[in-house]
Amino acid sequence: MARVWIPSLLRDLTGGQEVLDVPGQKVRDVIDELDHRFPGIRERLCAGNSLRPGMTVVVGTQVSRLGLSQPIEPDSEVHFLPALSGGQ
Repeated sequence: MARVWIPSLLRDLTGGQEVLDVPGQKVRDVIDELDHRFPGIRERLCAGNSLRPGMTVVVGTQVSRLGLSQPIEPDSEVHFLPALSGGQ
């Protein structure tokens, strides 16, 4: 199972859990399983059939270019990262 790191902005849905082990072969599968466990998480991560604008997923050490179709190995780490802004 992939180890999924939940951003702080979504932990209200996971009961404060920061890291979860989630099965799935693609990012889409992981989000589906997360939404099954924690209803509403899909709406916060996705817009239709893609990640929300400003949301990035990192699998292992690579920023996904395939979005929800990005393959995941069983021992992968998956990080959902909201965009950062600000500064000068």
